[in-house]
Amino acid sequence: MQNPSDLLFFVNRSAFKDIKRQRKREEHNGVMASEREDFSLSGPLHLTSVDWESAHHRRSVAASLVQAVYILERDRQEKRQDSQVLAPPWYEFFHFRLLRHLVDDVDHSIFGAVYEFKPPASYCNDSLDGSPRYVIAFRGTLTKPDSLSRDLELDLHLIRNGLHRTSRFEIAMQAVRNIVASVGDSNVWLAGHSLGSAMAMLAGKTMVKNGMFIESFLFNPPFFSAPIERIKDKKVKHGIRFASSVITAGLTLAMKGNHNHQRNQAEDPFATLSAWIPCLFVNPADHIGSEYVGYFEHRKKMEEIGAGGIERLATQNTIGGLLMHAMGKESEPPLHLIPSASLTVNLTPSQEFKQAHGIHQWWQPDLQLQTKLYNSWKQLPADRIQSG
Repeated sequence: MQNPSDLLFFVNRSAFKDIKRQRKREEHNGVMASEREDFSLSGPLHLTSVDWESAHHRRSVAASLVQAVYILERDRQEKRQDSQVLAPPWYEFFHFRLLRHLVDDVDHSIFGAVYEFKPPASYCNDSLDGSPRYVIAFRGTLTKPDSLSRDLELDLHLIRNGLHRTSRFEIAMQAVRNIVASVGDSNVWLAGHSLGSAMAMLAGKTMVKNGMFIESFLFNPPFFSAPIERIKDKKVKHGIRFASSVITAGLTLAMKGNHNHQRNQAEDPFATLSAWIPCLFVNPADHIGSEYVGYFEHRKKMEEIGAGGIERLATQNTIGGLLMHAMGKESEPPLHLIPSASLTVNLTPSQEFKQAHGIHQWWQPDLQLQTKLYNSWKQLPADRIQSG
């Protein structure tokens, strides 16, 4: 008899025959769905078993659950019913069930989902170590008429650092609080892509204020700044970043006073935030999020040359936020600035921006990935190249 751990998340062949039969029925009925929405054509079928301690497996599952949110909304928009719906295989494959949709109160689109992990009773507990009990996932912008207007409105709020003031985020935050209050932060994952990753990041940062540290998978998170990372000359690139840090730190001291610089680290919310280490996944060819690569590497270099104090001040502020402060307007800390992260970069060549920014890349096998751990101002010796 096979060991139960060897059978972990084994999906029988008949289940996928059913999926393929379903797709044929849809074609016969004139319901043509995008191949990217069809799990049997685009999903991580190679994960017939899941090792919850494998970075590749965890990343693939989290990305698939985010993809399911996109397709839940597409099912709604296309009015797919019964055998026509395409979202369920994206979470049922990994033995999750859909607990609830998260619905925007303005356009009534599905922007998120809460999943509950329900493995069969036959699976041994040891093989489930590292698995979540609940996953809360958020999609990004959908370029479809039914949801595009509201999504773009949220994108603008994000650019203006005002995502926390939107009703969509309030709905998301309430869902996170409810689940964490029920099962604790160690049993919950947050996951999101693009705009959805910004939503998950903000939710995670908010929970840190309450002493809750939620494991988070943030795919292609937006980083709004000048595209310095696209400059090829490393010396020029470092020079620009250094000058920017010095100016930002100087303005911080001039406008907020030296007492902010000298306050106890235990009282510093940014220092508290450093204990939270979300997993960020970026692609160098994705100009929306690739600045995270330079952001963290620059901090490392500043520490190495003895300018860590300057960078610590600069990292917590933006020039735009400081100008708001100078005009007497209070502004929230920049959403995209975080002190710690496990940063995974997909070095596999991308043919176009859509591929570099897409969610589909993150469950593909045979990827060339570079992961670095940046923790509490100190870059730990965790640099490594991963395949798959």
